[in-house]
Amino acid sequence: MSTISLAPAPPAPPRPSGPAPGGSRGRVWSLRARQRVHVRLLTAVDLVAIIAAVGFGYLARFQGEPALGAAVTYALVAPAVVLVWLAALRVLHCYDDKVIGYGAEEYRRVLAASFKLSATTAIVLYLLDIGVSRGFLGISFLAGTVTLITGRYLANKRLHRAREQGRGWSRRVLVVGDAAHVLELVQQLRRGAYTGYQVVGACIPDALLAPQPQRLGDVPVVGSFRSIVDNAAEVGADTVAVAASGELTASRLRRLGWQLEGTEIDLVVTPALADVAGPRIHTQPVAGLPMIHVEAPEFRGVRKVVKDLFDRTLALAALLLVAPLLLVVAVAIRLDSRGPVLFRQTRVGRGGREFQLLKFRTMVTGAHALRDILADRNDGDGLLFKIRNDPRVTRVGRWLRMWSLDELPQLVNVVGGRMSLIGPRPPLPEEVARYDGDVARRLLVKPGITGLWQVSGRSDLSWEDGVRLDLYYVENWSLAADLVILCKTVGAVLRQRGAY
Repeated sequence: MSTISLAPAPPAPPRPSGPAPGGSRGRVWSLRARQRVHVRLLTAVDLVAIIAAVGFGYLARFQGEPALGAAVTYALVAPAVVLVWLAALRVLHCYDDKVIGYGAEEYRRVLAASFKLSATTAIVLYLLDIGVSRGFLGISFLAGTVTLITGRYLANKRLHRAREQGRGWSRRVLVVGDAAHVLELVQQLRRGAYTGYQVVGACIPDALLAPQPQRLGDVPVVGSFRSIVDNAAEVGADTVAVAASGELTASRLRRLGWQLEGTEIDLVVTPALADVAGPRIHTQPVAGLPMIHVEAPEFRGVRKVVKDLFDRTLALAALLLVAPLLLVVAVAIRLDSRGPVLFRQTRVGRGGREFQLLKFRTMVTGAHALRDILADRNDGDGLLFKIRNDPRVTRVGRWLRMWSLDELPQLVNVVGGRMSLIGPRPPLPEEVARYDGDVARRLLVKPGITGLWQVSGRSDLSWEDGVRLDLYYVENWSLAADLVILCKTVGAVLRQRGAY
């Protein structure tokens, strides 16, 4: 946890008189223009994805031949499907700049729009007795959903890189609140730099200000609560983020909102809730107050059954697909070193129940007995034991770990219902024995082959960050988020970050 330090700021160079060139409004319009450019890019990407899917649907259904004897002309049906699908994405807010590039909500909306359109199309065609091939529509909608998600993911990767590199795609944020809450919010925003919130200054209560300029860590303190709007314009902020403070009463926040009207500066109020995703949060106006209703995490019910079926079906299909690769890896392990092909280890699953996790063996036989000898070389922290360039790893094992191929046998654990494709990291019994009340919440869901920890750095993560990501997943899981994590896993494996 960062300590609160109000240090004097270094002397600033002389500032020219008059407003800054372009001013805050110029920067805001620049951000708005960039957002419009990205929305147009997404529209073009979606259009290409839908056209490709509809074309594939036609080729798959009619093998590229004319649909002879069809009651309708597919030269008209195919363009109509493309245009209606694109319109559905627009109507159902899939181009809202409040969600584009900010997480699973964007993908959830795309999935929902595609599902609603496919269901509506099927009902309308049935009621009107229009003879459009169901095979054509089914293949087109299924392929289109995949291509839309893939296209959005690739486009957003470009956006995230631009945000992380500070190439003008980020919101410039003035954080307002008590010193401790300002620091906490700054840390949260910087942890997710890809979301595009760049902190450019802070406003704190008058009592904490000194005659000379101050800094909170490396964030300049540009003023107090008395001059928030002027300070936002001074630093070129396009967003004012309000953290907790006893001095920021409801009436004061209301007046701040009035003052920001017409300035093109957004007001964001951050609740004292951490790591709670949007789908669980709903606002309800009560006596003029926007009350935030937080739904309890969902650990059972229909959605859980659907997730379980999705996991097992996809894992079984993956096992059949990679069966030749599994055979090649097994032969390579046997030729490389003495010992079994599979490594079985007791791990703890949902509800604290133990199971035998399967992996391809990547270490020499008896590697666990050497752990105490290598304790001084441990690169992990907390309850983790990790060593870079571990001498116990075999030649083939190092290659398997590099590409995460040693994890493939865990598909058997998923088919058997002990694991999920997406979930927290499966812990060892000795780790669980040292869990406190918070960390033990990881055991409320099945552990996963991959998860937020996998796509965020794997072994490079600290124990604290790994636990935070696992708990976030436990509290906020969704099928849309699972699909996003699966896509990101491919990138994480190719980058080989934290693979040792």
